[in-house]
Amino acid sequence: MHTLLQGAVGGLLIGGTYALIALGLNIVFGTMRVINFAQGTLLMVGMFLTYWLWVLTGLHPYLSPLISIPVLFGFGYLIQQVLVAPLFARERAREPMSVLLLTLGLALVLENLALLFFAADFKTIQTDLAMRTFKMGGIIVSVPRLIGLVAAGVTGAALYLFFMRTDLGRAIRATGQDREVARLMGIDDFRVYSVAFGLSAGLMGIAAAILVPFFYIHPAVGTSFILKAFVIVVLGGMGSMPGAALGGLIVGVIEGVVGLYVQAAVAQIVLFGLFVVILFVRPAGLLGVERR
Repeated sequence: MHTLLQGAVGGLLIGGTYALIALGLNIVFGTMRVINFAQGTLLMVGMFLTYWLWVLTGLHPYLSPLISIPVLFGFGYLIQQVLVAPLFARERAREPMSVLLLTLGLALVLENLALLFFAADFKTIQTDLAMRTFKMGGIIVSVPRLIGLVAAGVTGAALYLFFMRTDLGRAIRATGQDREVARLMGIDDFRVYSVAFGLSAGLMGIAAAILVPFFYIHPAVGTSFILKAFVIVVLGGMGSMPGAALGGLIVGVIEGVVGLYVQAAVAQIVLFGLFVVILFVRPAGLLGVERR
């Protein structure tokens, strides 16, 4: 029982970070109705940015979001303005397939550029908190992962207030619900898309800062996280922010508990099996809403 509880706690702690990554994916989907395959690669960019800020300036990873969030927001905003917006304007479709293919191609380009400039070597950051733990009721708690869970919770709460209490947040929600009606109400839908894409990318700056103290940095690191993010988004409900949070915690706990008894590869099989079951049983996800 103690071992089971230890695995569940460990999974819960990393689940907050999973939820944060899935939340970024959900913002783009909920607003634009397209899946951003480059989300994991943007996380990789954020992790390398955090790493080089630490190497070149000595900036602590937990302070790096002060720089990485604006940089990644601007990068995401630029991607939407230069690459994605012309496709929406040209195809005049609510969910153009070409955008999905574009983000997939962008992910491949960014990953190979990282390989070209930084090689395939694994990089790590050693901080004073990297290996620190404490015991709570006999359960070992990792300090970096606990910080990550708290940071993810605070970020999620801030985003909720942004979407519910600000005019721009309401505009993003309105555009996601019905682009044509939002346009009739005077909302610039392409500007909203750019902000949503930038916001989604900026979140990867926070996720990167959470991950680098205890996770390796590599050009392909985003691939494993984006696959889990897809499972989380489907599990929680596509376009649902509470669903992304709940799904991330569930996936983390499942991964932590199953990983105690079987190999890591088998744990991933269980996750993707869950993905398939949810698609069949409840396609809208646990907290998602069926769209007609």
